[in-house]
Amino acid sequence: MKNRCGPFILTILLMLSSSTGVWGEEVRKTSAVKIAAAINIDGDLSDEAWKKIEPITGFIQFEPHHGQPSTLKTEVKIAYDDRAIYFAFYCVDPDPGNISASITKRDGDITEDDAAGVMLDTFNDNRTCYLFGTNSLGTQFDGKVADNGRSQDTSWDAAWQSAAKRTEDGWTAEIAIPFSILKFKSGKGRIWGLNIARAYPRTRESSFWVGPMEDPYRVSQFGKLVNLELHSQGRRYTIMPYAISQFQAEKKPEGKAGVDFRYRLTSNMGADITINPDFATVEADVEQINLTRFELRIPEKRPFFLEGSEYFRTRISQFYSRRIGDIPWGAKVTGKVSGWNIALINAQSDPASTGAIPVSEDKKALYSVFRTQRDILGNSNVGLIFANRSYQGENKGSVGMDTTLFFTRTLGMTAQVVKSYGPVKDGTWAWLLRPSYDSATGHFHVRYSHWGEGLMENMNAIAFIRDDDRREVDSRLVKTFWLKKGGFERIEFDTNYNQYWSQKGVLRSWESDSELSITLMNKWELELEHNEEFKRYEKDFRNRETDLSIGYDTRTGRSFNISYGIGRNYDNDMKLLEGEVQFKVSDAWNVQYGLTKLWMTPDLENESTWIHVIRSNYYFNKDLFLKLFFQTNTVIDKKNVQALFVWRFLPPFGSLQIAYQRGTSRFGTKSDQGNTLFTKLAWVF
Repeated sequence: MKNRCGPFILTILLMLSSSTGVWGEEVRKTSAVKIAAAINIDGDLSDEAWKKIEPITGFIQFEPHHGQPSTLKTEVKIAYDDRAIYFAFYCVDPDPGNISASITKRDGDITEDDAAGVMLDTFNDNRTCYLFGTNSLGTQFDGKVADNGRSQDTSWDAAWQSAAKRTEDGWTAEIAIPFSILKFKSGKGRIWGLNIARAYPRTRESSFWVGPMEDPYRVSQFGKLVNLELHSQGRRYTIMPYAISQFQAEKKPEGKAGVDFRYRLTSNMGADITINPDFATVEADVEQINLTRFELRIPEKRPFFLEGSEYFRTRISQFYSRRIGDIPWGAKVTGKVSGWNIALINAQSDPASTGAIPVSEDKKALYSVFRTQRDILGNSNVGLIFANRSYQGENKGSVGMDTTLFFTRTLGMTAQVVKSYGPVKDGTWAWLLRPSYDSATGHFHVRYSHWGEGLMENMNAIAFIRDDDRREVDSRLVKTFWLKKGGFERIEFDTNYNQYWSQKGVLRSWESDSELSITLMNKWELELEHNEEFKRYEKDFRNRETDLSIGYDTRTGRSFNISYGIGRNYDNDMKLLEGEVQFKVSDAWNVQYGLTKLWMTPDLENESTWIHVIRSNYYFNKDLFLKLFFQTNTVIDKKNVQALFVWRFLPPFGSLQIAYQRGTSRFGTKSDQGNTLFTKLAWVF
């Protein structure tokens, strides 16, 4: 360890000692007006309370003309009482008849619409914040940001209010955020970090109250909301019981119940406990084509593991929640104590329920993850993470240390060192250094990584290590040019080079990938990508692929994209066709269709396939909707159908759900599951 990791630790210490951490720029400040009575949230700004408050103005563009004043007039007012903080948005539009309003799904990408939102750094730590946004339909978007913008969690949901209204000269919106859903320190004279955003998709303009931002979520660049007088958040607990019934053709009806319990330990820390959780109504995994010899990383969709996942994200992925199958119980603690961010997960599961390995069903494994981070130098951090699976007396996992450093607004570095443990005693270390440059229009990084030979065997019971036995060099350059003339809106160039050797110095792979993307003023998009790679396995392979993509986006809820690629993959000639269409049938109804077609010649491994995916959502209102999901994968003869009706009578958690499913929702597997009906009732106390 001394020989391999000494330079790593020395480099970190030198950079820590030389970094100033604070850039000496003037911080924009504002205050909120304390009011006696709650504001009625209806999108209409005629409430008497708003008339007495001076608006925030002077927004700065992030795109397309970085650092220039916004071309749009935006006014925001802030008020608060003992229970909530309120925001009013007045968004002037030069063409109000063409306001984009297509996103009706909660946590959908509302930046595709005319939208506005706030970001609240309630710890004032320059690293973490809450997100709250809405569009001109009143659709809600919420989430959390960690690591000074490097990690975002849009799965976090909370109960708050939003409403919007069209006007003759644009649109208005109101947001009410209860203090009970936030973590903060109470008292007088409190300061929160604050930024406010507006999206205008017709010209791709995004602007912020504080700017120019180098990244939309760069918390360390936020302004300040000062002189807050904050009391207790109110009730300390929330209980969310549920009951579900299942009716499957030719089988006996089944039923079960469970409960989620949330408790605020302190004003800065909360605990979540789930008992017998149900994920039957979670959307199925989308089928993908894998042209590599490595495992695909499948996105997590289960709410218990999604919420708070931003705390556990590291470049060497020590925790991968998809390793955990069905759980009878789970517990989480997240928050902040004396400058330390703390996150803990414990859950029990049968490893066989992931479908990965055959083990005895009466044996359970215990999965434990502990994460802590300390803010340093104003806007950087250093952290520790421990991840372990205990099963039948054997422990597998890792202990790691990582840091994210910001030397200036654009220069930074991430670094991590990991020690794995388990049955393999040699090759148990991993570490990386990644200095980078990030601005609003460019990115550059160089990364060196060391991956010991025993990492996968030791860590992949709870981690995601795609490959080991590597000494790896990686670099990437991305540059965006905003032209706004000659028919061109913007041009982006992206190039990446990666090469790695075994620990014995044998070349295992090199890869070069270049991409040119052109967006035209008439809303057409063109993209050309070329990839060349060398792989050494049982023999040497030279793979290549060239793709041409054409797309059109109205920026009003209608778009399509089609790409066609040809190349060679592990001694097979390949052709790849991919396409996607999004169509807004009405303000309430949208449809999305995607296809993937792969041809392999010769096809000795039976890899040629068709994949079709259809999604459709119909919103009677934002809390009453119907969702449809259908997909097929011909290579495994898989057909999967899900239909879900949801009525959120106590949004977002109190709901009635009726679901129909046929076929398994698990990625890459076929199921003989027949017609199945689920009915789920969840309540909130």
